[in-house]
Amino acid sequence: MITALDCARHESLVKSIRTDGGILMKILIVDDHALFRVGMKFLLQELSEEVDLTEAANCTAAIELASQSEYDLVLLDLKMPGSSGIEALQMFRDVCAATPVVVLSGEDTPTLVRASIECGAMGFIPKTSSHEILIQALKLVLYGGVYLPPTVLGEDNQYSPQSDSLQKLSGLTARQLEVLRELIQGKPNKVIAKNLNMSEHTVKAHLSSVFELLGAHNRTEAVYKAAKLGVPLI
Repeated sequence: MITALDCARHESLVKSIRTDGGILMKILIVDDHALFRVGMKFLLQELSEEVDLTEAANCTAAIELASQSEYDLVLLDLKMPGSSGIEALQMFRDVCAATPVVVLSGEDTPTLVRASIECGAMGFIPKTSSHEILIQALKLVLYGGVYLPPTVLGEDNQYSPQSDSLQKLSGLTARQLEVLRELIQGKPNKVIAKNLNMSEHTVKAHLSSVFELLGAHNRTEAVYKAAKLGVPLI
């Protein structure tokens, strides 16, 4: 069961993601199991009428591919030969910082999910998820949101458009929302300051206001709470 980020909630937002005008969507699948990659290639055809899928069986080959070509999405298994979990994710964030990376994992402990999001992953999808959840989660990420599995959101965190938290979120200034979007993408304060043409001191001030509004004590908590509310990045 999808909780805060269920497919019905975002249906109107994701209908036209990269499917209009024959736009080609390029996706890199990184997993050491050939059978899993074949299955993913079949399922991902549902994302767009035109999908260019590239496979990599290890992190080294994937990094080389990512450094030579631009992708709209990277699907990454954290446990592969030649890589060690979060280190593999960090390597991708260094090589293709502008490309959303989604973790696909057989393990979905809260610790691993939090570490992945903190490192800049735009989603974490357990391999036990249904194909419907997989597709809608990827559409959400392509739209600009962050997907978190129900195991870390909690079954009691159902999305409600009338929730007090969402009403409070509307109180963010345009600048604060820009800073929050940069934060969700895993960017450090120095990069946020450069991208938004403001001082690091101002970034910290905006983040302090955002944390207070969301009831968060740190960056990771802020990302989680923003993801529950479906804060888009575009």
